[in-house]
Amino acid sequence: MPFQTDESAHVQAVLLGTAQDGGVPHAGCTCRTCAAARQDPRKRQFVSCLGLADHGTRQCWLIDATPDFPSQLHTLLDQTSAIAPRGDADLRPPTSDLRLSGLFLTHAHIGHYTGLVYLGAEVMNTGHMPVYCTERMATFLVENAPWSGLVQGGNINLHLLEIGSKHALTPDLSLTPLLVPHRGEYSDTVAFWVKGPSQSLIYCPDIDSWDDVQLPDAEIALLDGSFYSPAELPGRDLSQIPHPFVSDSVEHFQAWTAKTEINFIHLNHSNILWRLGPERQELKQRGFGVGVFGQSWKL
Repeated sequence: MPFQTDESAHVQAVLLGTAQDGGVPHAGCTCRTCAAARQDPRKRQFVSCLGLADHGTRQCWLIDATPDFPSQLHTLLDQTSAIAPRGDADLRPPTSDLRLSGLFLTHAHIGHYTGLVYLGAEVMNTGHMPVYCTERMATFLVENAPWSGLVQGGNINLHLLEIGSKHALTPDLSLTPLLVPHRGEYSDTVAFWVKGPSQSLIYCPDIDSWDDVQLPDAEIALLDGSFYSPAELPGRDLSQIPHPFVSDSVEHFQAWTAKTEINFIHLNHSNILWRLGPERQELKQRGFGVGVFGQSWKL
């Protein structure tokens, strides 16, 4: 589904992916969901990613650089490319209505930052693309190749985010990073509170538990829905891959549904919510949804 511009909304958020880091189909998996996606490309699911656009300033941003970065950027720019490589001026593509003005990173797990490779000399060869992240995430990029090469080569400029402090992108669009608990072997992890002129949105694709986490009020929430229940991963030690089960998240956020549109994202390939069935129906009846690629909101 291509990105659809709402003429009445000059600030928008668009969901560019809904799957866990491995996407669907998942490498090495022959489960029902993955097999169906291999047989029918329309059932493929991109890794979780959120696009933001301010049509007043003709700027856009991505939250997370996933392995599906090329397709997600292409979608956000409405099937045109506004990024001009350095040099070869005659080969530069025509200017789009939107231009990519930066990327925000939630953490250092493979589905959330490895798309940065496409900014390097082998592909886009961007010049000083702003990449916003925490200090620990920035240290990870600076100290590890090939990411360090993007910094040293001038492809990206790292901008440090302060937890809990609002970062204004335009007069009508801001983001605030919120620290959340998640496996911290390489970096810390943040969710983002995105505010536009009329609505705000919480983007939280990864979290260990909702315990002791206070999210700010928002009209829209895109929340970690990695696993529906422990039954979907027999033989795996789920303590090594902690995520709140959707069934538990529903209980935790039930009161929010009166004022907030809640959609679950970052679904693992094993998640039964990929398919229509009683679980999806119950979710809907209780006021929750499952994120859909191309879904957009006026902010």
